[in-house]
Amino acid sequence: MKIVKIETLRFDAQSADSWQAENKVARQAMPNNLWVRIHTDDGLVGLGETYYTPRALSAVIHDIYAPLLLGRDALDIENHWNNCFSLANFCGYAGAEMRALSAIDFALWDLAGQHLGQPIYNLLGGRNRDRIQVYNTCVSTGTNRDLDDIMEGRAGQVAESLLAQGVRAMKIWPFDQFGPTLAGPTRPKEPVVMWGGKTAAGTLGHSITNEEIRRGCAIVEDIRRAVGDRMEIAIEGHARWDLPAATRIAKALEPLDIMWLEEIMPPDNVDAYVRLKTETSIPICQSERVFTRYHMRPWVEKHAADIIMPDFSWCGGFTEGRKICSLADTYFLPVTSHDTIGPVGLWTAAHLMLHIPNAMTMETVRGYIDGWYNEVVTDKIKVVEGHLFLDGKPGLGTQLRDDFMSRPDAVWEATTIDSLKRW
Repeated sequence: MKIVKIETLRFDAQSADSWQAENKVARQAMPNNLWVRIHTDDGLVGLGETYYTPRALSAVIHDIYAPLLLGRDALDIENHWNNCFSLANFCGYAGAEMRALSAIDFALWDLAGQHLGQPIYNLLGGRNRDRIQVYNTCVSTGTNRDLDDIMEGRAGQVAESLLAQGVRAMKIWPFDQFGPTLAGPTRPKEPVVMWGGKTAAGTLGHSITNEEIRRGCAIVEDIRRAVGDRMEIAIEGHARWDLPAATRIAKALEPLDIMWLEEIMPPDNVDAYVRLKTETSIPICQSERVFTRYHMRPWVEKHAADIIMPDFSWCGGFTEGRKICSLADTYFLPVTSHDTIGPVGLWTAAHLMLHIPNAMTMETVRGYIDGWYNEVVTDKIKVVEGHLFLDGKPGLGTQLRDDFMSRPDAVWEATTIDSLKRW
């Protein structure tokens, strides 16, 4: 099964004015995604996806990885990963290199599953469970206003609506509103619009007042008043605070029975998290910004995290992701998968989360599952009573829609055995 063609697909962004005229509460998701299709000489097409800087990702795939893949057997997945990683790591990896490799790895596993007539989870060794609990990350998108409702004083109502759908866990970020933004020295806390919406990114905050902590906790208290302990609550930090501020936030949240505190500081100093863990009883979750087993190793071995959250479309795909999960399992740590990337990333994560023994829960965004994800792939992922299911189709189990691929704003690039420029 020889690889004969590699395609990438992305979309140009709309202007800020035209986007915001129709979408007041959501960022432009699709122009930050990149889809990869790998064709073989027996007519199969494998699908992958990753997120962020798609033009750079496309260049990595066509200029760096394509020469190592075209003409070779698609089933030699571990060797392809090793070859691509070793070449990228010759100049230093992570960033676009790992994201691009993750998308390629997804496509290769999809091809293997289609070739063998089996879902990917069977190729990994089969399922440890036939369903996986999901939680909802409270993003506003399309007609869904989860984040805006929460920030406008209706957090309890959002929790009630999730429970009505059978979803028993939610993630919010009530302290971001008090951190410094990217607006520069004269407007340090003014929201900044990137990619069509207010960005959650900001510079590191070195102080937070008692009043701000109280207002952040009040959002959590609103949920507890509305639904009691029927809802689990995870707090996202978006890496916005330094160690003293993070410690104060954690201590203030402790009476509110928090599921986990996620990346409240940047992931650049593992020892700072070790110090934070000694100061709080809230479980610490280390999330998607840590790529590969090599970068995840100190988080596990230094006891800096209680819950591991890889993004398989960033950390190295199935091939590397299952090794990260095994590393966590060795230390009796659970894994939760990251979403908010795209529909293919969610489908791929589902295969791994049904397979690994130490899966805890999966991140989902209900507005995405009911919204733009359905513009991209042929199948809507099945979530019933707060649990995600797969239907056992071969490979990944879904593919890109024809009308999505033929959109007039689609930007395709392709490299074939014949067009490959070796130099």
